[in-house]
Amino acid sequence: MIRSMTAFAGNEIEIGDLTLRCELRTVNHRYCDISLRLPDRLRFVEADLRTAIAAKINRGKVECSLSYKKQAKNGPSFTINTDAVSALLAAANAIEEQMLAPLSFSALDVLAFPGIQQEPDLDKEQLSLGITTLVDKTLAQLLEAREREGAQLKLLIEERCSKMLGFVVAAGKRMPKVLLLIRTKLKDRIAELVAQPDFDRLEQELVLLAQKLDITEELDRLETHIAEVLRVLKQKAPVGRRLDFLMQELNREANTLGSKSADKEMTQIAIELKVLIEQMREQIQNIE
Repeated sequence: MIRSMTAFAGNEIEIGDLTLRCELRTVNHRYCDISLRLPDRLRFVEADLRTAIAAKINRGKVECSLSYKKQAKNGPSFTINTDAVSALLAAANAIEEQMLAPLSFSALDVLAFPGIQQEPDLDKEQLSLGITTLVDKTLAQLLEAREREGAQLKLLIEERCSKMLGFVVAAGKRMPKVLLLIRTKLKDRIAELVAQPDFDRLEQELVLLAQKLDITEELDRLETHIAEVLRVLKQKAPVGRRLDFLMQELNREANTLGSKSADKEMTQIAIELKVLIEQMREQIQNIE
């Protein structure tokens, strides 16, 4: 199954009085590069998250964001660290004794001080199971999105392969006409310049020229590489790197074909092939 490396998925889950949200974004990358953004209280699941993502994604830059918020419920939404309050007030009293005009402060000022508000301890085991469920569900949606886009990329590549085969066939049919035109032009030109031309020598030169301009091997290799691209597109394993290599080989043969072009039509065929190869290469950059 062809998969794109560009996708997004997001999900939420409720655990106790918390609502957790997981977002996954992926873009193209040469390797599997996983970046996590987690609150400090959820850092204990970082290793498990990396393992879960790496097990499902082979290539691409992955950005995983995990966040949480408390649900509004009756009763206090936080507890007070009374020991921290006592220490803070004692420190404030000690400071005020050194001041000429002590400044008053309110309870809200105390609450704003770091460490005064204390969140209840989390059940890490329950939270870990919930996060695993959330991430697995989000990963499944992400993979579905990558597969949907991958299916579209597959169709685009197959369409361009079909067009390339058409140009390869056209080049094969055109080549005998090209050689005949070259032969006729050379004979006419020599006949104009030489009173008694050596046609035997001319035939030898034409044979050598035909060998230099022969594109049979290039056309055969183009057909072989195109067939390989179509075969690879049917595989279930990640094929992006292999397809990228095949694009390099196709481009090499198209360049050779262009260098051997002996007329306008053959040159145009080579150009069209290179355009199609470049279009495929751009699409393949997004394939896992």
